[in-house]
Amino acid sequence: MAELSRSKLSVKQERAILVGVLLPESSADPRDPLGELAALAKTAGAKVVGQILQNRQHIDAGTYVGSGKVVEIAELCRADDADVVIFDNDLSPAQIGALERIINKTLDSPRGQGIKVLDRSELILDIFATRAQTHEARLQVELAQMQYTYPRLSGMWGHLERIAGGSGPGIGTRGPGEMQLEIDRRLVRRRISDLRREIDLIDQRKMRTIQKRNLDHFAICIVGYTNAGKSTLFNTLVDARTYADDQLFATLDTKTRRWKLERGTDVMLSDTVGFVRDLPTNLVASFKATLEEAVHADLLLHVLDVGHPRAQQQFNSVRQVLADIGAGDKPEILLLNKIDTPEGEHNAPTWRTLHPGALPISAKTAAGLADLHESVHGHVRGQRVDVTLDIDPTLGKLIAFIETHSTVHSRKMHRSRLRIKATVSKHTLADLTKNPDVAIVESKASE
Repeated sequence: MAELSRSKLSVKQERAILVGVLLPESSADPRDPLGELAALAKTAGAKVVGQILQNRQHIDAGTYVGSGKVVEIAELCRADDADVVIFDNDLSPAQIGALERIINKTLDSPRGQGIKVLDRSELILDIFATRAQTHEARLQVELAQMQYTYPRLSGMWGHLERIAGGSGPGIGTRGPGEMQLEIDRRLVRRRISDLRREIDLIDQRKMRTIQKRNLDHFAICIVGYTNAGKSTLFNTLVDARTYADDQLFATLDTKTRRWKLERGTDVMLSDTVGFVRDLPTNLVASFKATLEEAVHADLLLHVLDVGHPRAQQQFNSVRQVLADIGAGDKPEILLLNKIDTPEGEHNAPTWRTLHPGALPISAKTAAGLADLHESVHGHVRGQRVDVTLDIDPTLGKLIAFIETHSTVHSRKMHRSRLRIKATVSKHTLADLTKNPDVAIVESKASE
């Protein structure tokens, strides 16, 4: 039987068999259960050469699919000359090990050339690893990979346990191999601790930046399923030239730019990593600070590829992730993107019936963006307040703060106090209200 080197999890240029197990609670699209997995495999660089589906009421504890189906998978691997089997499910380390043993025993694979088995999380981690561009994103991906890898070390490095040679069970076998495995585990634990510490420091700085920026400006965050057109919309609105392509997870690093609306109003617009069905828990945890752009935003622009055959499933997945990270109750504008395609143009009216406030747009051609500007301006106006303030004129720092964080309309002396009329955000007004040196003479919603 083959000795598998599981240290390399990439599937680039490999021939892949896709396997999907449809359980009663499955979130896969019944019309094309393996469509998204095929797109993920293609994004990772693999060539899909075969597919197998199985309907089950319960998973098999040992192999997830049952021994008979494993042999069927092995025979398909033989027929299609496959290198890797990718499951659209999350497997335990024991299940991955059992699947690889049975498949390679069935095929009588030569030593070092065995079939590799990956699950959905492992595939997504591989894609994220190739997409990460910034130092922060690379650290986040490495942490997620380490957290995924740690409980699987015994299976991935099982060959190390046989270094002791022909010794039988007992003392003689617990030598260099097991020592090496424990060293590997200790190194991974240490690296996880180091990564968490470094990411925490970055996150703390980032959160301070986000909070300060949002105090000064109305913050808008673009969210949506991966490949829905978020980065294309971002580029169209702010001319940022962010990388955008027709592939999954084209963007991992949050970009924030100033977006100039009409009537002299500026907001801060952020583009975020795309969501996906069953996003691995480790990735959600690692990218917590990135995803929290949505948590701290004043408004979400939810971009939906309305022409996609799984648009409803993608909409539900995004809403679930937003709820999971604590942004489910944020004000939101649903953008029905890609109306420049026949499918999008056909489906948009139905979605507008279901979601009356939704706006049909094309991020690519800029169709419908005038309505988007108007809608966003309305939200911004609803978050701004016209105020009249009385302040001690000797408090220079306080006056400078007000002038920096608001639009000042007039300043004049009134009974030895400086009276300022300005338009401020609700965030800034809340801070001013707490300051005993500021008297709020009048406040009303901005017109």
